[in-house]
Amino acid sequence: MAVINPWTWGLGRRKSAIARVRLKPGAGGFVVNGKPVDDYFVTIQNRQRARQPLKIADAENTYDVFCNVRGGGTSGQCEAVSLGIARALKSINPATFDALREHSLLTRDSRMKERKKYGRRGARRGFQFSKR
Repeated sequence: MAVINPWTWGLGRRKSAIARVRLKPGAGGFVVNGKPVDDYFVTIQNRQRARQPLKIADAENTYDVFCNVRGGGTSGQCEAVSLGIARALKSINPATFDALREHSLLTRDSRMKERKKYGRRGARRGFQFSKR
């Protein structure tokens, strides 16, 4: 007997944040690390960024979203959640691919923090020069 799994998974990464996203048909619940999305992401921009793929795919009240996010800061985490949701929506309904791609929600932002170099104070900034 085959068990039908209602969950669809999506993985999102941004900077050093990693989001594991699960979607299942439901009424539109959104939970991040055990908290409602409005409690977890404090700023309006982060909430909107996390919900953007659902809005574009017109699936805000169609799926329940459960996310586990680790690492990074809040803006990196919300963008990782956004990428994870977009990937999960694409695997559920391939017809949403063009709309998600048009808003560049399926592209992973690969920019990372640049490493510190020797002889420098940071990645690029040198030490302050003192003439006397």
